[in-house]
Amino acid sequence: MRFGASVWPWRWDAPYDKAIARIGDAGFRATELIAWNKDVLRDYYTPETIRTLTSVLDDKGMVLSQFIVDNRGMASDDPAVKGPAVEMFKAGVEVAAALGSPIINTVTHLPFEIHFPFITDRPHVQTFSHEIPAGLDWKRNWEEYVATVRECADVAQAAGLKYSLEPHPFRYGANIEGLLRLIEAVDSPALGVNLDPSHLFPVGDLPHVAIYRLAPHVLHCHFSDNDGETNVHWRPGMGKIDWRHVLRALKETDYTGVISLEFEDVPGVSRGVEDVPGVYKGNSDATEEFVGEYKTALAYLTGLATEVGLDVE
Repeated sequence: MRFGASVWPWRWDAPYDKAIARIGDAGFRATELIAWNKDVLRDYYTPETIRTLTSVLDDKGMVLSQFIVDNRGMASDDPAVKGPAVEMFKAGVEVAAALGSPIINTVTHLPFEIHFPFITDRPHVQTFSHEIPAGLDWKRNWEEYVATVRECADVAQAAGLKYSLEPHPFRYGANIEGLLRLIEAVDSPALGVNLDPSHLFPVGDLPHVAIYRLAPHVLHCHFSDNDGETNVHWRPGMGKIDWRHVLRALKETDYTGVISLEFEDVPGVSRGVEDVPGVYKGNSDATEEFVGEYKTALAYLTGLATEVGLDVE
């Protein structure tokens, strides 16, 4: 098992080569890269850029643990939306393979591509809801989503990759039961889970129980903390998640993959040029204060991992 760090809190938007180097210099052995949209996937991840990125990874003794594509719309009932989302996934598989990533990742998808409110707004409003159009065929939408995920899993498998799904609130597969149902329905050996306690905790799941329940399917982990009220991403130890329990569960289920730290709501974090959720804004590159948050977390989690008997590379 090794600790890594997602690239986007260090630098939200491309280019990413210098951010990877900073992550390695901070003591991490892995990172993740992302394509926020099809234009970035096409225009940034060129053969030349891929050679540069893999060279930096090699120089720092790091691995690319997974490649993320933000392909919104895979559960839309509009073919003009769903089709491009699937094509973006397929293009992402090609890039992931070229980068040497063993896993391609997406978040789970919104039913009908309904834009539910951000859960981070929930503590601040009197009524938290969303108007749903009448007459939607929920059973058909679910079945079509299962078929679409299966199609994508087949593409990943053909390329020799695994496909990890990350649960997010209000989406298909938002909790333990939803993930198990989706994995069972898709029935692909390539499909698994990117276990992210920061999203599971506020929808009512205890993260270590999620590990025990999902153990055969856990391909990768994101670590960040919160208080269970929303899905903000704090440094472990600053919220209410019991990380000793989480790491012990990983030990007891023989997890040997990457734990990638993803702190999107700590001081000094990078945020993008677009209006993205989060309180901290304005940094194209993360600050040194932010790097300190990661180093503190790495020492804390390494100590707990050693305590419970996990072998840390």
